[in-house]
Amino acid sequence: MTVPPEGPGPQRRPQQQQRKQVLLRLDPAVYEALARWAGDELRSANAQIEFLLRRALAEAGRLPRETGPLPRRGRPPGSPGGSAPGPPPA
Repeated sequence: MTVPPEGPGPQRRPQQQQRKQVLLRLDPAVYEALARWAGDELRSANAQIEFLLRRALAEAGRLPRETGPLPRRGRPPGSPGGSAPGPPPA
């Protein structure tokens, strides 16, 4: 895996900041329970881990102020016209 070079380069806004990748080893039973929980809440296992870590940091008073909201996952919002795709009216 290549790591992007650091130093001067194009300025990025905080919303476009690249997310960190972390290798995490879990007990298989813990992962299965986490995956079931994530499915119940319509999240991926990765999104569930981030949700739980953010909640634990906030409860401990250790969540940095500059931390943005969780990125929205899934289908992008509809078009500005407001009409939802679907069958044509009859």
